[in-house]
Amino acid sequence: MVPVVTDPSINLRVFAVRGQRVVLDTDLSTLYGAATKIFNQTIRRNADRFPADFVFQLTREEFARLKSQTVLSNPEGLRRLRSQFVTLKAAGRGRHRKYLPLVFTKHGAIMAAMLLRSERAVAMSVYVVRAFVRMREELTTSAVILRRLAEIDKKLLIHDVVLRDIYEKLRPLLRPPPDRPRKQIGFHAGLRRL
Repeated sequence: MVPVVTDPSINLRVFAVRGQRVVLDTDLSTLYGAATKIFNQTIRRNADRFPADFVFQLTREEFARLKSQTVLSNPEGLRRLRSQFVTLKAAGRGRHRKYLPLVFTKHGAIMAAMLLRSERAVAMSVYVVRAFVRMREELTTSAVILRRLAEIDKKLLIHDVVLRDIYEKLRPLLRPPPDRPRKQIGFHAGLRRL
């Protein structure tokens, strides 16, 4: 679960969870101008509009991973997490979350905006869709670049093999020629042995 898209002006962060791009209920409710508790109540009252591919609740492990990665990736995240994610224990009435957070996919975020029906919710639903589209474009661009790098790597490996073959064939030509026996200068009488 790594933050994929971050916009500091609105604090909408899109995360990758369970292979899907999602937005936290706290971020979405803030974006739409509603209290998180009321926002989640509205979602639960209209549960038939939110199938599992629109919204789902995080597990404790996912929640813990999300908290640790959010703090590490965002310096202001620690301050923000203290207000959102402090603990799931009820340390004081209304101070902390009692339930694990809900996360919304692009379709769930749009459906939530349609339920809220405020001007801000409608305007922000457009923003959410654009954030998801921008993220998809970035991922597509990254995939194209990775594919092209793989092709280049494959070609380099082929070229490397061909160049080694050429080098091995040229290696004998690069060696100096062997020394021929030199003819001796002068008169040499061939003495015969008797």
